Amino acid sequence: MATDYDAPRKNNDDEEGNESLEELQQHRATSTGSSRVDEDENETAESFELPGADLSGEELMVRVLPAQLDEFTCTSCFLVVHRSQLHATSSGPLICGDCAA
Repeated sequence: MATDYDAPRKNNDDEEGNESLEELQQHRATSTGSSRVDEDENETAESFELPGADLSGEELMVRVLPAQLDEFTCTSCFLVVHRSQLHATSSGPLICGDCAA
């Protein structure tokens, strides 16, 4: 049997295209429910418990050192990095290699 590949194809989508606007709106109203779940974020956050010990009473003590002679502060990301990470610019701002890329 020969098939005419140039002939327009008829499928189920053509039949559905003839529906009226009212039928489409009614179908949409009955088929779509609320897919959004209303949850209280605070209640959800309180139910999660992180693994390990309770660290709420602990105090973190960190010794902060000023930038050393072989370090600079990047003017883009404001991180203190070693001079070997300095991007070569002609008298421009000090930018690290990560920000320059």
